[in-house]
Amino acid sequence: MEKKSKFWDSLCDPALRPFAVELDSPAGPEAAAFLAGARELQAHGADLITVADCPMGRVRADAGIMACKLRRELGMETLPHMSCRDRNWIAVQSLLFGFVAEGIENMLLVTGDPVPPEYREEAHGVYHFNSRELISRVRGLDLPLRLFAALNVNARNFEVELKLAQQKEESGAVGFLTQPVLSRRGLENLRLAREALNGKLLGGIMPIVSRRNAIFLQREVHGVVVDDSLIARYEGADRARGETLALEISAEAARAMRPWVDGYYLMTPFGRTALVCRIMEAIRTGS
Repeated sequence: MEKKSKFWDSLCDPALRPFAVELDSPAGPEAAAFLAGARELQAHGADLITVADCPMGRVRADAGIMACKLRRELGMETLPHMSCRDRNWIAVQSLLFGFVAEGIENMLLVTGDPVPPEYREEAHGVYHFNSRELISRVRGLDLPLRLFAALNVNARNFEVELKLAQQKEESGAVGFLTQPVLSRRGLENLRLAREALNGKLLGGIMPIVSRRNAIFLQREVHGVVVDDSLIARYEGADRARGETLALEISAEAARAMRPWVDGYYLMTPFGRTALVCRIMEAIRTGS
């Protein structure tokens, strides 16, 4: 039996589009800055904090444990990510039982980024199953969890991506967090996803803070596509101008995707929670 969730109720209300904000877990054992950032986001209207599972295969504090900490100390709803990269099925089950005991209600299940080359002499990816199989296995445990999945709206062969997403729904996914929509292709594919999928859609918004940041995302981050016209807008921009552009472009993206999403998935760049708070306000007020 799934628990009552204010966030889920908001996703199901056509008049509301709640904010799920991604906050990176600490890269070491000190969590004060992480908690301070979450408090700031909570105070400015974040409905849920989602914590990624070592994105790009870089070591960070466990996403699920940090999500439990946020729930205990701040009373926030959370959505930790769990990847197939690092754990076998025994480890997955043990963690899930612990998360449910701690009150976690939502999980994002993903295949996960591969282990970076510099770590491969000492660590290897597990990958005993992919995200579709993981969703199916977790659903079979009959735990009180809402299972979400990832959707790459920037995929070149989006027909294949949609078929995979439909398989995730058949396996038990109730909603999708999309890759950031920073291109015309991404926006069009989001529209197609709305037509093809039954689950809730949280449209991805990744604030770009500089031209260098935009080029890195375009070249180095799998699943991210940035239109050249957006990159050009950052030419010559200093930090202040970069943040202003991040605010403007993120608000533009939210307005463009509004007809096809049930909520927004904001990714916090470089720990800049104050910027994300400004973006949430701009989206909320339509400014």
